[in-house]
Amino acid sequence: MNHFRTRIKICGLTRETDVDAAVQGGADAIGFVLYPKSERCVTPERAGELARRLPPFVTPVLLFVNASTEFIAQGVAAVPNALLQFHGDETPVDCRSAERPFVRAARIPAGVAGSGFDLLKYAQDYADAQALLLDAHVEGYGGGGQSFDWTAFPWSHTLLNAGSRLVLSGGLDAANVRDGISQVRPWAVDVSSGVEVAKGIKDPKKIHQFVAAVRAADIALSRPS
Repeated sequence: MNHFRTRIKICGLTRETDVDAAVQGGADAIGFVLYPKSERCVTPERAGELARRLPPFVTPVLLFVNASTEFIAQGVAAVPNALLQFHGDETPVDCRSAERPFVRAARIPAGVAGSGFDLLKYAQDYADAQALLLDAHVEGYGGGGQSFDWTAFPWSHTLLNAGSRLVLSGGLDAANVRDGISQVRPWAVDVSSGVEVAKGIKDPKKIHQFVAAVRAADIALSRPS
């Protein structure tokens, strides 16, 4: 069976030139961080300005961390067609209350095998999510640019891949994303620091290298074994 095309989300954009570079590079989704403690944070109004540059079929994503209902509403008002991404301690009820399609981040602990974290149960708890985004558990919230142990879960021996669209995140770059796709077989990959020259400042060359690496992984997986 041929491997489908892995979708690509580039997150943490703060400048028009970076939005344009991500779109030209082939991104399927663009993430805007609406978490005040993040160095990549933008206001809802700024996210709206940047999102208006997106062409059809490139999805804007708004990342929230333990945000109030009012603040989420401000984000949705500024970017009406946005997909929401919850990256804090939001419960299933919290996620549903926004009444918008959403992605739920799962913060994977180090040494997950002995941590008691049950990804399958997590997926069941957030069954309403459009996707589960897998990221490393680090101090603080919003993603720390660190990878987790991709071999910690029996990806191919559960119904998780078929029943939940997995988004692989955390410490990805052009050098390791091919291995990540090969091991996890995610629906999509999410990159931020791996295509940056500084926090919130993207590098068009790194974006193109990352996208090329994802496409190379797809081609490799489509070949008969």
